[in-house]
Amino acid sequence: MSVPINNPEPAWYVIQCKGGESFRAAENLGNQAYDVFHPVLNTQRKRNGKLTTVCEPLFPHYLFIRLDQIASNWRPIRSTRGVLRLLTFGDTPVPVSDALIETLKQQPHKQEGIHSYFTPGQKVTITEGPFKNLEAIFKSTKGEERAIVLINMLQRPQHIEMSVHQLSKE
Repeated sequence: MSVPINNPEPAWYVIQCKGGESFRAAENLGNQAYDVFHPVLNTQRKRNGKLTTVCEPLFPHYLFIRLDQIASNWRPIRSTRGVLRLLTFGDTPVPVSDALIETLKQQPHKQEGIHSYFTPGQKVTITEGPFKNLEAIFKSTKGEERAIVLINMLQRPQHIEMSVHQLSKE
């Protein structure tokens, strides 16, 4: 991999990580004193029938690293655990604009907010209770454990409140 020499200022570059190892790569690069930005978000996932909040990368398999073209040691990056490669155009790593990184850093809702497992308007199936196996339309959540869905009953849409654990995506 050749290092670009056209701009002496530090710049952000993209690192492609091995599958599912972006957190490991970010930690190992940070331990080597590299300036790493790994945008994450909290999202809800269904695990063992329960909704849990998990931290996931905003860009799966990718993270950003700030490197100085002269002072930074580029060699250890490729052999760092979790790193697949530095993204390049030909043999030249392509910098990412500082404005893009700053925009990503200033989006607290993307990094700290909780993104629901279900989205309004999404078709869901009821998996438990008296409405088992009926299709419904997800409307909204009511707290962390309750959901409001629309079920077509008696030729009319009815709003029903139930546990989110009783729903599954179609």
